[in-house]
Amino acid sequence: MRFLLLIYSNPQNWEHPVYLYQSGDFSADELAEMKREGDALQKEIEASGEFISARGLFEPAAAKTVREIDGATVVTDGPFAEAKEHLAGVFEIECESMDRAVEIASRFQDTRFGSIVVRQVMTS
Repeated sequence: MRFLLLIYSNPQNWEHPVYLYQSGDFSADELAEMKREGDALQKEIEASGEFISARGLFEPAAAKTVREIDGATVVTDGPFAEAKEHLAGVFEIECESMDRAVEIASRFQDTRFGSIVVRQVMTS
C-alpha cells in the first residue's frame, strides 16, 4: 500500500529545505538531536524499502492558486486559505498498512511543531 505523508508546518519554525528550527527555543544540542532523529528515520525507511520519495515545498508566498469562476480561470498569489500552518512537504512511502504509515509519521519531528496527514494513494 502506498501512502503520502503530508507535512504541515509553520514557516516561522523552520528554514527550508533542512530541518533548522530558528525560533530560539532550542539549544544547539537539541537541534542536533532532532537532525539525528530525522536522519535515522530516513535511513530506516530506506533500508526497509518503504521509502519512495520526499520533496520539500517552497513557501506559500511563492504559490499560485488556480480556480474557475463563472467560466473564467482566476489565478491568485499564495495558498488557498490564510493559515499559520501550510503544506511544507511530502513523503511517499510504501508499507504494509495504515497503522505502519501512521507509526512512521509519528516519528517525524514535524509532529512536535505541526501535523502530518497520512493519505493512502489510489492505484489502478
